[in-house]
Amino acid sequence: MKRFYGGKILLTEGKTFKVIENGEVVVDGNKIISVSETPLYENKGCEEIDLKGNLLMPSFKNAHTHSAMTFLRSFADDLPLKEWLFNRIFPMEDKLQGEHIYTYAKLANLEYLSSGITSSFDMYFFLDDYVKANIDMGFRTVMCGSVNGNPERADELVSNFEKYNGKSDLINYVLGFHAEYTATEELLDRIGEVAKALKAPVFTHNSETQNEVDECIKKYGMTPTQLFDKKGIYDFGGGGYHCVYLSDEDMEIFKEKNLWAVTCPASNAKLASGIADLKKQLEFGLNMAIGTDGPASNNALDMFREMYLACALQKLKYMDAAEFGAENALWMATAGSALAMGLTDCDCIAVGKKADLLVIDMNTPNMQPVHDVAKNIVYSGSKQNVKMTMINGKVLYENGVYHIDEPVEEIYARANKMLKSFR
Repeated sequence: MKRFYGGKILLTEGKTFKVIENGEVVVDGNKIISVSETPLYENKGCEEIDLKGNLLMPSFKNAHTHSAMTFLRSFADDLPLKEWLFNRIFPMEDKLQGEHIYTYAKLANLEYLSSGITSSFDMYFFLDDYVKANIDMGFRTVMCGSVNGNPERADELVSNFEKYNGKSDLINYVLGFHAEYTATEELLDRIGEVAKALKAPVFTHNSETQNEVDECIKKYGMTPTQLFDKKGIYDFGGGGYHCVYLSDEDMEIFKEKNLWAVTCPASNAKLASGIADLKKQLEFGLNMAIGTDGPASNNALDMFREMYLACALQKLKYMDAAEFGAENALWMATAGSALAMGLTDCDCIAVGKKADLLVIDMNTPNMQPVHDVAKNIVYSGSKQNVKMTMINGKVLYENGVYHIDEPVEEIYARANKMLKSFR
């Protein structure tokens, strides 16, 4: 057992937070077995972890990414989305092999760990190699289907759903497809059928750009959300990534079908796609989460930056500094993203939950003084404040050192050597 004591504990209460001073959290195996404001497990043979005044909190979860796109970090920057995707990204992805995915996913996971992120909602290719990378490192992931093109691709969703769910405590698979604009109508019909047959949620890129929405209306006479709803794709839940251009009718569908709107503020800003209306989504009562998107469009896998931008861009959009407070973004990056991914046992610090935890260094200039913990994390916090990241009860990152299956230098060397195969 591991006993955390001597610091602050951040507890989730609905969509707000409570801080316990000098609390205690005890982990046995991969689960939290005790949360207390007073010592209960002192001198009971636990591994003692003195927080020394620092903050133990629920870890961040990355609710939308393409992890192995680390191979394209800083490769195709300063381009509009359509040119970036079709002219630069897709041609390079055609050259990918499984060994590339294994190494570049590991590289992404290193960055997640140093940012306090313990799970990723990942949409990409060569899933066997991706699964191996995560299991080898001890990293938690939920894979989202990425099919596109013709209707027979829907069969992959069924086979992958059956193959990967239950494979490991760290691995889950959710139905999904790339986007409306890369799918035939016949494929969308088949995905709706698969969702109904499996009674399973479906996720996809949704309304990321105005052009995407306009072209869908031109083609089908309705928005992507309305189209997916008509096809039965959302009958058992799911959601959309980006959701920059949701209409009021779209938001009503999201609300009715209990869908998740996953915002990616840094990627959307960098690609000039727009600013998602988080204020209105919140007012509609939508389920909301945060992702980084892939490292080819962001380019950092940093939840601190995402939380800050989620708040700051709403204030700018509405020219009102009071809009979208810090607790909204912090909840989305922790509990919201976990729930969007179906990780209902990883969303908060409570008895019976998985021990996916994060320690924030409060003894640094940017975190002092402490008027409000949530605001400190969102508005002044950064990756430099991540002291420890724990997944499934195991410490994988602590004080700048990675406790994983191979030396990080070997991952870096392999990642750079592999670049030659893309030229």
